[in-house]
Amino acid sequence: MLSNIGIPGLVIVLVIALIIFGPSKLPEIGRAFGRTLTEFKSAAKGLVTDSDKEDENEKKAAWKKG
Repeated sequence: MLSNIGIPGLVIVLVIALIIFGPSKLPEIGRAFGRTLTEFKSAAKGLVTDSDKEDENEKKAAWKKG
């Protein structure tokens, strides 16, 4: 998704963000975005881990029956 933007597009987006939010708000917005992204990644990893555990439990149950 971001590979289609390119350097000029990224510069334009950053300039527009600077104009809209101002230089004092940008670090705060960046930190909030970083925290949100970290929480999303950990939640996604938790879902994958839970799914893997369920698959293992189903395999163990099938092995015990068979």
